[in-house]
Amino acid sequence: MMSGPKTGVGGRGSSGNPGNRFEPLAFVPDGAPEGSATRFLKDTSRSIIAYNDSPDVGFEASVNPYRGCEHGCIYCYARPTHEYLGFSAGLDFESRILVKEEAPELLRKELASPRWKPQVIALCGVTDPYQPVERRLELTRGCLKVLAAFRNPVAIITKNHLVTRDVDVLEELAARDAAVVFISVTTLDGDLCGRMEPRTSQPHLRLDAVRALSRAGIPVGVLVAPVIPGLTDHEMPAILAAASEAGADCAGYSLVRLPFGVKGLFEAWLEENRPDRKDKVLNRIREIRGGRLNNPDFKTRMKGQGIFAEQLEGLFHATCRKLGLTRRNWNLSTASFRAETRQLPLFGSD
Repeated sequence: MMSGPKTGVGGRGSSGNPGNRFEPLAFVPDGAPEGSATRFLKDTSRSIIAYNDSPDVGFEASVNPYRGCEHGCIYCYARPTHEYLGFSAGLDFESRILVKEEAPELLRKELASPRWKPQVIALCGVTDPYQPVERRLELTRGCLKVLAAFRNPVAIITKNHLVTRDVDVLEELAARDAAVVFISVTTLDGDLCGRMEPRTSQPHLRLDAVRALSRAGIPVGVLVAPVIPGLTDHEMPAILAAASEAGADCAGYSLVRLPFGVKGLFEAWLEENRPDRKDKVLNRIREIRGGRLNNPDFKTRMKGQGIFAEQLEGLFHATCRKLGLTRRNWNLSTASFRAETRQLPLFGSD
């Protein structure tokens, strides 16, 4: 056992800012790296719904009120997206958060358009919609209120207990078969969580969120994600059992992938926090990724390939059958959608 958490600068996941692959110039600070204080920057995007054609995810449309994520999960596949903004995938991703202040209003406008085809919207497809600043800004809650007014179905993915704040709106949507929440649980080890996901909710709080949502009649599932071979893979049965006991009736999983700059960040984290497992973890990841640390190909990037990936898949399905976590979907419905055109109450009384 190691004493005390070793996270990055100022309780961050990263220990520094690696160079941006798109930028020929880089600033090298003299002394300790910058980035311990979070800065919130206004994102002036004029549209809010993003679309994808990936066969690996269960939705085509998503809304991300925030770009960058203060949760600071060291393995996060979304880190390289910050490089498109001129930032680093390291500390910048965790401490330079772009905020779409007009997200609810933009969503209302897009749903009210005659061009909108009612369909499931995911909150979020990239960064967590319930990261710490959401407690103050309530942009995700504002978007949920818009979705409830239009009765448009939503699927939420989060690691934060804060989702329970919005039970009232989620109940309204769930009553029309228009809401499901997936709580992501990577580990049940609080110490490991604090090192690897420094500003997320602790594992017991995520399970509390599953319990609260289930008791409110809101469909809730658990995602064992990401599974990190050689580090967290042995916890899969225990995570599924704990989630089932808390009230989840569906489960999914995905294997870790380390695109672009995430490779170096994760390797450095292993060297600092789990040096005795570093080679084992990286070799296992290469084993399921065709000799690489990331395989971006559709249909393999989530579950991997090879004997070890097949063993994990078999363990997952066997455990789900044993626990009764066999529900595949909730058939979210667009039948109740209504073309609401009046100005909706976003932040005041419902």
